Amino acid sequence: MITEEDYDRLNERMTNAQVNDIDNKQMQQQYFMEEQEKGMIKEQLDLGEELERMEHLLRGHIQREVNGQRKWVEPDDPDMVILTEYGIQLILNSVAWYINKNTLLSNYDAPTIQVKMCDFASTLNKTIFMEYQKVFKQPSFEECKDVIKQRIKKKVDLRMFALELVGQKGNSERIEKEIIEQMEGTIEKEMTKIKESIMKVKLTRYMLLMREVQDAVHSTYNRAYQGMERKTLREHIHVAETRGGVPVQQNRGGIFSFLKG
Repeated sequence: MITEEDYDRLNERMTNAQVNDIDNKQMQQQYFMEEQEKGMIKEQLDLGEELERMEHLLRGHIQREVNGQRKWVEPDDPDMVILTEYGIQLILNSVAWYINKNTLLSNYDAPTIQVKMCDFASTLNKTIFMEYQKVFKQPSFEECKDVIKQRIKKKVDLRMFALELVGQKGNSERIEKEIIEQMEGTIEKEMTKIKESIMKVKLTRYMLLMREVQDAVHSTYNRAYQGMERKTLREHIHVAETRGGVPVQQNRGGIFSFLKG
Protein backbone atom coordinates (compact mmCIF):
# COMPACT_ATOMS: atom_id res chain seq x y z
CA MET A 1 0.00 0.00 0.00
CA ILE A 2 1.32 3.44 -0.97
CA THR A 3 1.49 5.67 2.06
CA GLU A 4 1.22 9.46 2.18
CA GLU A 5 4.94 9.59 2.80
CA ASP A 6 5.52 7.78 -0.50
CA TYR A 7 3.35 10.35 -2.26
CA ASP A 8 5.37 13.17 -0.72
CA ARG A 9 8.70 11.67 -1.82
CA LEU A 10 7.36 11.10 -5.35
CA ASN A 11 6.02 14.65 -5.47
CA GLU A 12 9.37 16.01 -4.34
CA ARG A 13 11.28 14.10 -7.04
CA MET A 14 8.89 15.17 -9.80
CA THR A 15 8.91 18.77 -8.63
CA ASN A 16 12.70 18.86 -8.54
CA ALA A 17 12.84 17.40 -12.05
CA GLN A 18 10.35 20.02 -13.24
CA VAL A 19 12.33 22.82 -11.62
CA ASN A 20 15.60 21.58 -13.15
CA ASP A 21 13.99 21.35 -16.57
CA ILE A 22 12.61 24.90 -16.30
CA ASP A 23 15.95 26.18 -14.99
CA ASN A 24 17.73 24.65 -17.98
CA LYS A 25 15.25 26.19 -20.37
CA GLN A 26 15.60 29.56 -18.64
CA MET A 27 19.40 29.36 -18.88
CA GLN A 28 19.22 28.47 -22.57
CA GLN A 29 16.76 31.28 -23.19
CA GLN A 30 18.91 33.77 -21.29
CA TYR A 31 22.05 32.68 -23.16
CA PHE A 32 20.24 33.04 -26.48
CA MET A 33 19.00 36.54 -25.57
CA GLU A 34 22.46 37.57 -24.36
CA GLU A 35 24.01 36.45 -27.63
CA GLN A 36 21.34 38.36 -29.52
CA GLU A 37 22.06 41.48 -27.49
CA LYS A 38 25.80 41.13 -28.01
CA GLY A 39 25.29 40.75 -31.76
CA MET A 40 23.00 43.78 -31.88
CA ILE A 41 25.43 45.93 -29.85
CA LYS A 42 28.37 44.84 -32.01
CA GLU A 43 26.45 45.63 -35.18
CA GLN A 44 25.38 49.00 -33.79
CA LEU A 45 28.98 50.02 -33.04
CA ASP A 46 30.63 48.39 -36.06
CA LEU A 47 31.20 51.02 -38.75
CA GLY A 48 33.37 48.79 -40.93
CA GLU A 49 30.65 48.39 -43.54
CA GLU A 50 30.21 52.15 -43.79
CA LEU A 51 33.96 52.68 -44.24
CA GLU A 52 34.09 49.91 -46.85
CA ARG A 53 31.21 51.52 -48.75
CA MET A 54 32.99 54.88 -48.61
CA GLU A 55 36.14 53.32 -50.05
CA HIS A 56 34.20 51.85 -52.98
CA LEU A 57 32.62 55.22 -53.71
CA LEU A 58 35.97 57.04 -53.48
CA ARG A 59 37.36 54.57 -55.99
CA GLY A 60 34.48 55.33 -58.34
CA HIS A 61 33.13 51.78 -58.16
CA ILE A 62 29.55 51.12 -59.21
CA GLN A 63 27.09 48.40 -58.19
CA ARG A 64 25.97 45.81 -60.70
CA GLU A 65 24.11 42.51 -60.74
CA VAL A 66 26.66 39.69 -60.85
CA ASN A 67 25.38 36.11 -60.72
CA GLY A 68 22.19 37.28 -59.03
CA GLN A 69 23.99 39.40 -56.43
CA ARG A 70 24.70 43.12 -56.16
CA LYS A 71 28.47 43.67 -56.22
CA TRP A 72 30.86 46.60 -56.48
CA VAL A 73 32.73 46.62 -59.79
CA GLU A 74 35.15 48.88 -61.65
CA PRO A 75 33.41 51.60 -63.71
CA ASP A 76 33.45 51.48 -67.49
CA ASP A 77 33.83 55.26 -67.70
CA PRO A 78 37.33 56.42 -66.60
CA ASP A 79 35.86 59.82 -65.71
CA MET A 80 34.26 58.14 -62.68
CA VAL A 81 37.73 57.65 -61.19
CA ILE A 82 38.86 61.05 -59.92
CA LEU A 83 41.27 60.16 -57.09
CA THR A 84 44.69 58.58 -57.01
CA GLU A 85 45.51 55.80 -54.57
CA TYR A 86 47.24 58.42 -52.46
CA GLY A 87 44.10 60.58 -52.43
CA ILE A 88 41.86 57.65 -51.52
CA GLN A 89 44.07 56.58 -48.61
CA LEU A 90 44.46 60.19 -47.43
CA ILE A 91 40.70 60.62 -47.11
CA LEU A 92 40.09 57.16 -45.62
CA ASN A 93 42.83 57.62 -43.02
CA SER A 94 41.44 61.05 -42.14
CA VAL A 95 37.84 59.93 -41.59
CA ALA A 96 38.92 56.79 -39.70
CA TRP A 97 39.89 59.06 -36.80
CA TYR A 98 36.26 60.19 -36.55
CA ILE A 99 34.06 57.39 -37.89
CA ASN A 100 34.65 54.89 -35.09
CA LYS A 101 33.04 53.60 -31.89
CA ASN A 102 34.99 56.07 -29.73
CA THR A 103 33.13 58.93 -31.41
CA LEU A 104 29.82 57.08 -31.21
CA LEU A 105 30.17 56.51 -27.45
CA SER A 106 31.17 60.09 -26.70
CA ASN A 107 28.91 62.81 -25.33
CA TYR A 108 28.86 66.07 -27.31
CA ASP A 109 26.58 69.08 -27.26
CA ALA A 110 25.56 70.91 -30.44
CA PRO A 111 28.15 73.75 -30.20
CA THR A 112 31.00 71.25 -29.70
CA ILE A 113 29.91 69.20 -32.73
CA GLN A 114 29.72 72.36 -34.81
CA VAL A 115 33.23 73.48 -33.80
CA LYS A 116 34.70 70.01 -34.44
CA MET A 117 33.04 69.75 -37.85
CA CYS A 118 34.22 73.21 -38.90
CA ASP A 119 37.75 72.34 -37.85
CA PHE A 120 37.68 68.97 -39.64
CA ALA A 121 36.14 70.34 -42.84
CA SER A 122 38.53 73.30 -43.02
CA THR A 123 41.64 71.17 -42.40
CA LEU A 124 40.67 68.46 -44.91
CA ASN A 125 39.77 71.06 -47.55
CA LYS A 126 43.10 72.85 -47.18
CA THR A 127 45.08 69.61 -47.20
CA ILE A 128 43.46 68.33 -50.39
CA PHE A 129 43.68 71.73 -52.08
CA MET A 130 47.39 72.02 -51.33
CA GLU A 131 48.07 68.48 -52.56
CA TYR A 132 45.55 68.34 -55.39
CA GLN A 133 48.17 67.21 -57.92
CA LYS A 134 48.82 64.11 -55.81
CA VAL A 135 45.19 63.62 -54.77
CA PHE A 136 43.41 63.86 -58.13
CA LYS A 137 44.13 61.30 -60.84
CA GLN A 138 45.84 62.79 -63.88
CA PRO A 139 44.45 61.63 -67.25
CA SER A 140 46.68 59.08 -68.92
CA PHE A 141 48.22 59.42 -72.38
CA GLU A 142 45.80 56.77 -73.66
CA GLU A 143 42.79 58.72 -72.38
CA CYS A 144 43.96 61.91 -74.10
CA LYS A 145 44.71 59.96 -77.31
CA ASP A 146 41.18 58.51 -77.29
CA VAL A 147 39.73 62.02 -77.02
CA ILE A 148 41.74 63.18 -80.05
CA LYS A 149 40.59 60.14 -82.03
CA GLN A 150 36.98 60.93 -81.15
CA ARG A 151 37.44 64.54 -82.26
CA ILE A 152 39.00 63.45 -85.56
CA LYS A 153 36.13 61.02 -86.17
CA LYS A 154 33.61 63.74 -85.43
CA LYS A 155 35.29 66.09 -87.93
CA VAL A 156 35.33 63.35 -90.56
CA ASP A 157 31.62 62.65 -90.02
CA LEU A 158 30.80 66.37 -90.31
CA ARG A 159 32.85 66.72 -93.52
CA MET A 160 31.18 63.65 -95.02
CA PHE A 161 27.76 64.99 -94.08
CA ALA A 162 28.53 68.38 -95.60
CA LEU A 163 29.56 66.73 -98.89
CA GLU A 164 26.44 64.60 -98.82
CA LEU A 165 24.26 67.69 -98.52
CA VAL A 166 25.70 69.18 -101.73
CA GLY A 167 25.35 65.88 -103.57
CA GLN A 168 28.99 64.90 -103.50
CA LYS A 169 30.53 61.63 -102.39
CA GLY A 170 33.48 61.86 -100.04
CA ASN A 171 36.24 59.45 -99.09
CA SER A 172 36.38 59.13 -95.30
CA GLU A 173 39.94 57.76 -95.26
CA ARG A 174 41.26 60.62 -97.38
CA ILE A 175 39.41 63.19 -95.30
CA GLU A 176 40.77 61.67 -92.07
CA LYS A 177 44.30 61.80 -93.48
CA GLU A 178 43.88 65.49 -94.41
CA ILE A 179 42.60 66.35 -90.93
CA ILE A 180 45.51 64.53 -89.26
CA GLU A 181 48.03 66.36 -91.50
CA GLN A 182 46.44 69.67 -90.53
CA MET A 183 46.73 68.76 -86.83
CA GLU A 184 50.26 67.39 -87.09
CA GLY A 185 51.95 70.53 -85.79
CA THR A 186 49.45 71.07 -82.98
CA ILE A 187 49.06 67.52 -81.57
CA GLU A 188 51.17 68.23 -78.49
CA LYS A 189 49.25 71.42 -77.80
CA GLU A 190 45.93 69.62 -78.25
CA MET A 191 47.02 66.87 -75.85
CA THR A 192 47.84 69.50 -73.21
CA LYS A 193 44.47 71.20 -73.68
CA ILE A 194 42.65 67.88 -73.41
CA LYS A 195 44.50 66.99 -70.23
CA GLU A 196 43.64 70.36 -68.71
CA SER A 197 40.01 69.98 -69.75
CA ILE A 198 39.71 66.52 -68.16
CA MET A 199 41.35 67.76 -64.96
CA LYS A 200 38.98 70.72 -64.85
CA VAL A 201 36.00 68.37 -64.96
CA LYS A 202 37.45 66.26 -62.14
CA LEU A 203 38.20 69.30 -60.01
CA THR A 204 34.60 70.49 -60.36
CA ARG A 205 33.63 67.41 -58.33
CA TYR A 206 35.93 68.55 -55.52
CA MET A 207 33.22 70.40 -53.55
CA LEU A 208 30.73 67.56 -53.97
CA LEU A 209 33.31 65.06 -52.75
CA MET A 210 34.10 67.18 -49.68
CA ARG A 211 30.40 67.55 -48.88
CA GLU A 212 29.88 63.79 -49.01
CA VAL A 213 32.86 63.06 -46.73
CA GLN A 214 31.90 65.78 -44.27
CA ASP A 215 28.31 64.53 -44.06
CA ALA A 216 29.54 61.02 -43.21
CA VAL A 217 31.61 62.39 -40.30
CA HIS A 218 28.79 64.71 -39.22
CA SER A 219 26.33 61.79 -39.08
CA THR A 220 28.72 59.96 -36.73
CA TYR A 221 28.93 62.99 -34.45
CA ASN A 222 25.15 63.32 -34.45
CA ARG A 223 24.83 59.80 -33.07
CA ALA A 224 26.98 60.96 -30.14
CA TYR A 225 24.82 64.04 -29.53
CA GLN A 226 24.13 64.25 -25.78
CA GLY A 227 25.41 60.68 -25.41
CA MET A 228 22.39 59.20 -27.21
CA GLU A 229 24.34 56.19 -28.51
CA ARG A 230 25.54 55.29 -25.00
CA LYS A 231 22.04 55.80 -23.65
CA THR A 232 20.58 53.47 -26.26
CA LEU A 233 23.16 50.77 -25.47
CA ARG A 234 22.52 51.05 -21.73
CA GLU A 235 18.80 50.59 -22.36
CA HIS A 236 19.50 47.45 -24.40
CA ILE A 237 21.73 46.06 -21.66
CA HIS A 238 19.18 46.89 -18.95
CA VAL A 239 16.41 45.15 -20.87
CA ALA A 240 18.66 42.12 -21.40
CA GLU A 241 19.47 41.93 -17.69
CA THR A 242 15.86 42.22 -16.54
CA ARG A 243 14.53 39.65 -18.99
CA GLY A 244 14.07 36.19 -17.62
CA GLY A 245 12.15 33.00 -18.04
CA VAL A 246 8.72 32.27 -16.66
CA PRO A 247 8.92 31.63 -12.91
CA VAL A 248 8.19 28.11 -11.71
CA GLN A 249 4.60 27.68 -10.66
CA GLN A 250 4.20 24.88 -8.12
CA ASN A 251 0.90 23.39 -7.01
CA ARG A 252 0.39 23.13 -3.31
CA GLY A 253 0.72 19.55 -2.22
CA GLY A 254 2.69 18.48 -5.32
CA ILE A 255 1.68 17.27 -8.73
CA PHE A 256 0.17 14.04 -7.29
CA SER A 257 -1.90 15.81 -4.65
CA PHE A 258 -5.11 14.83 -6.47
CA LEU A 259 -4.39 11.23 -5.51
CA LYS A 260 -4.48 12.07 -1.84
CA GLY A 261 -7.69 11.44 -0.04
